[in-house]
Formats: sequence, structure tokens, C-alpha cells
Amino acid sequence: MPPIHQQETPMYNVNTHDVRRFFAHVWQHRFAPLQLDALQQKALRIIEAHPEYAHYLEHIDRYLDHNWTPEQGETNPFLHLSMHLSIQEQVGIDQPFGIRAIHATLCAKHRDNWVAAEHEMMDALAETLWEAQRFNRGLDVNNYMTKLRKLVHLGQEDNARINPHEVPLSDQITARKA
Repeated sequence: MPPIHQQETPMYNVNTHDVRRFFAHVWQHRFAPLQLDALQQKALRIIEAHPEYAHYLEHIDRYLDHNWTPEQGETNPFLHLSMHLSIQEQVGIDQPFGIRAIHATLCAKHRDNWVAAEHEMMDALAETLWEAQRFNRGLDVNNYMTKLRKLVHLGQEDNARINPHEVPLSDQITARKA
């Protein structure tokens, strides 16, 4: 399998198998981290914080189609790793704005334990994703940030944010040209 950054499938247009193979590829190259790109290095750090998932990564072919169900008390390791990665990417660019400060506050609360901080944040992300799927709508960034702000004892923001899916594409293009 070629390195993930050499594959033709962009990271934003992937399926479940692609995500699972991405993490397995990163794990396979853990002893040569300089061969990993920045996103893969971030993923490796997350995987190393979760050694309980090594078995799945080492036997990826057995788990490409496996379904983990919360009803049976199971956690999908690939979803868990992906949520860490998503939160770290959001924090890295501070989008939605303010998430970086919330992450820093939670890290301080957990004595610089970023894993524990992100585990707290995951509930808000998971619930927001679930709501978007359940109601067949885009992500509600206001709802997401309100959930995150509650974790650090902040209330709802004074001004609502515009959700990306609520802005017509023509307005987005016009705004970019201006």
C-alpha cells in the first residue's frame, strides 16, 4: 500500500475502509516516523496514547468491515481515533473559533493530559454529529460550541455563528472574491 499522502483519494473524500487503512498504515510505520507526513505524525501520537487499539491496527483486514455497536458496550476504535484527530485539527486552526482556548483550559484542568481533555470534548462532537445525521442537516456549530463551552463553565455565546451549510454557495464565492 503506498503512503497515504501518495494515494489519489483525498482525505476529505474517504470511506470507512480508507480511514481504517490510514490508521493501520500509520501504525505500521511507527518505527520510521520521519516517513510520515504531519497528519500521520499527529495520528501516530493519538494511536500511541491508545495502546488498547494496537490489535485492531495490526490485524486490519479482520476489522475493515467490523461494526462496533454501543448497544453491546463496544467502542469503535477507528471512530475514537478519528474524533481525536478531528478535534486536534479543529484546535490547530481554531475553528470553530474559541475551540483552541477550550482545549487549553481542559488540558490545564487535566494537568496537561490532552487525551483526557479530548475525551471530554468528544462527547460534544459525537452528539453534534449524531444530531446532524438524525435530523439530516449540517453540523450546528452554535450547538457544538455551547456544548464545549459548558465543559469549561462558560455559557452560550452572545452572538450566534453562521453555520457553513446555511450560507448559499453563491454568497461564499462572492465573499471570497471581495
